[in-house]
Amino acid sequence: MSSRLISGVADLHVHGAPSLVPRHGLDHEVVGAHAQVGVDLAVLKAHEGSTAERAVLARDRAGADGVQVLGGIVLNSPVGGANPDAVEVAARLGGRVVWMPTVSAPAHVASAAAPELSVHRTLSFRRVDVVGEDGALLPAWQEVLDVVAEHDLVLASGHLTCAEALVLFRAARAAGVRRMLLNHPRMPFLQWDDAAAPELARLGVVLELGILPDLLTPDGPRSTTLGEVYPHDQLAFGGDLGHADHPTMAEALPGWLAELEACLGEAGTERALTTVGRELVLR
Repeated sequence: MSSRLISGVADLHVHGAPSLVPRHGLDHEVVGAHAQVGVDLAVLKAHEGSTAERAVLARDRAGADGVQVLGGIVLNSPVGGANPDAVEVAARLGGRVVWMPTVSAPAHVASAAAPELSVHRTLSFRRVDVVGEDGALLPAWQEVLDVVAEHDLVLASGHLTCAEALVLFRAARAAGVRRMLLNHPRMPFLQWDDAAAPELARLGVVLELGILPDLLTPDGPRSTTLGEVYPHDQLAFGGDLGHADHPTMAEALPGWLAELEACLGEAGTERALTTVGRELVLR
């Protein structure tokens, strides 16, 4: 598999322009380039807010490439953080993923100067708290979880730490949320803990395998090795590519695939790239 690409790839983490961060191209251009190396389902993400509307436009422009394009909303400070109305609107416009704060997350704000977060150097948003000093989910987020559950959306952890994500996902499961995704778990500032893996797996949380996080932490733990501590059928692909200062999907995917296959094997790698993410985001 390392010598060829995989067809039918579902990428749950695609960045395009317009953006406050330099991108390789407009949404439909990035999606079209992804299609050339086997991606046929792409989820657009923007730290600035909603991509539900943008996904419709990108889908029309990229339709000739046969790519299904989905969007969602990131609950950073520009959309008001814990804003159930924003989630409701995104859902009714076809959005499928709700990301918790990323650039606004406390862990991101505290580590903003770290080299691994250099791709966000042009972004500086107000901090949005999710977990209180007592270790519990702040009450303002409960209504967000209720909207996520009502519309059967995917709840993604954004830039919450592993410990914060556990608090979130416990509450989400109790609220009836069925679809959950832990974003780039092995990035150092998010403090991944192998001891949390069994409970995350029991909760049904899918872990994201990402190319850009691995590029940004060349000396750190790789997402490609998550299969050593987590069920292979709960690993999905979210490349996190699109940044203009980093490789395109065509440049980065082949070598990264070879690394992943060393851990998951050929069948596990193909399932992670094609099936798990697709089943997570599609009804």
